[in-house]
Amino acid sequence: MASSADSLLVRVTAGPSYDPATHQTVQVNSSTPTHITSRVCTANVSVRIQNYRGLPRKSPSTSSYFTHPHHTHDRYSISFSLLPHQTISGSALVFGNDIDHPVRDRLPYGTGTAFKIVKSLIDPGLEGDLYADRPHLYGCALSSINVLRVGEKVDGEAGLGKGTGEGERVIEEGGEGEGVEWRKSRNVPEVAEARKKWFLGKGRAETWEWEEGRVYMGDFFNPYLDFNDFSLKLPGFSLSVLGYLGGEDYLRYVLKNKDNGDVLFVVVFSLLHKEEVEKAEGEAAAKSKSAEKGDEGGRHDEEWSFQPRADDLD
Repeated sequence: MASSADSLLVRVTAGPSYDPATHQTVQVNSSTPTHITSRVCTANVSVRIQNYRGLPRKSPSTSSYFTHPHHTHDRYSISFSLLPHQTISGSALVFGNDIDHPVRDRLPYGTGTAFKIVKSLIDPGLEGDLYADRPHLYGCALSSINVLRVGEKVDGEAGLGKGTGEGERVIEEGGEGEGVEWRKSRNVPEVAEARKKWFLGKGRAETWEWEEGRVYMGDFFNPYLDFNDFSLKLPGFSLSVLGYLGGEDYLRYVLKNKDNGDVLFVVVFSLLHKEEVEKAEGEAAAKSKSAEKGDEGGRHDEEWSFQPRADDLD
């Protein structure tokens, strides 16, 4: 039986790899970003969702981001500041979605039409295969990211910081400090839409490098994916995905180097059944209370697929 939107909760996690054990629960609509660090990069990632209902329980339902004149119609945003620890070719860095298992037998009617609309009207550079054993849709980050801002060179990881208050910032196209001239020297258009179109040109992505030690800022957003009723709302076409998603399903975004497979960061939107979450939370609270009394009883962890994190209960 298909789940209804009211019976599901969203949990957003982010980390430096595909391994869920490396992820943190994202504080959605918070002013404090999720800080991620690895040998590949350091990043601060913020997620905003309009009309959010999910984990952690006390998450704001919206963000001041959606009152900004450029974002009044958007439904979600993944923004980031990024400090690469190694230089990456402009053509190698991709942003998009992938899944670890085949979904070809579960794709809803209209998926092909939806993809054609996305590719023709939203992101012409998007490439992938939803019918593969490992479905994926990637676009060159230079032409797929809605807003791109070039910062300055910094001295080590501390130069990026942990982004306190960064979640309230609305990133705008352009540059900061000497990053303005660095961007101009590569003849990159100043306007976002022109920049995206420009990088679709043959060979142009190769003229750019994501330079080691330089800070970059990006924002990916759109008005098409509605986390309130779990539907894709494209121009002239709407597609509900509720009947095809459940407790083990997720929407995963990744920023990665396609040439060598290095992952910079991963953001996962998981759909969880509210009943199962509430039951697991109740049992976790009971177990905690029992432990305080010196009682080691309680359920074994493997009995439930959903495990509440400490930061889910904030």
